[in-house]
Amino acid sequence: MKPIGKHSLLGASGEISDFQEILHYLDELILYDNMWDDGNSLGPKEVHSYLTRVMYNRRNKFNPLWNSLVLGGVKNGQKYLGTVSMIGVNFEDNHVATGFGNHLARPILRQEWHENLSFEDGVRLLEKCMRVLLYRDRSAVNKLQIAKITEDGVTISQPYSLKTYWEFSAFENPAQGAIGSW
Repeated sequence: MKPIGKHSLLGASGEISDFQEILHYLDELILYDNMWDDGNSLGPKEVHSYLTRVMYNRRNKFNPLWNSLVLGGVKNGQKYLGTVSMIGVNFEDNHVATGFGNHLARPILRQEWHENLSFEDGVRLLEKCMRVLLYRDRSAVNKLQIAKITEDGVTISQPYSLKTYWEFSAFENPAQGAIGSW
């Protein structure tokens, strides 16, 4: 995750070197925007739109940046959350995810998210989603960071570990009874 300008936060999954390239593009964009010195700064909608064009352009050159991006922000009281895939497919919604999160976490978010969710309840919901994802991917790490975006700026927590329970009987021999398993 990385703060972008004054109003946005960018998160990514995928290739780290491609994410660094995207951050380089964004640093140039923010620098160019600041050079106008007009008191205005790019908001999350503008940054998201720029990222959709970058990802789609690289896709058309058959040299995609292998990342899925999530951009959130607040500017002038307007909250924004959007995502962009490596081929430029993008949308905005009240909750977004990348990778397996689209399949496993978004159904939980659709069921439990509501407009008046407090920050603490939102963190608990996110931890629930991340725990489900962790239990489904044995190579995942149980550490995460939480970011909070307000009009005053972006704060990112220190990494912390999720509490997990690995003593479920289904975890002892997951292939037991599976047809055709080794």
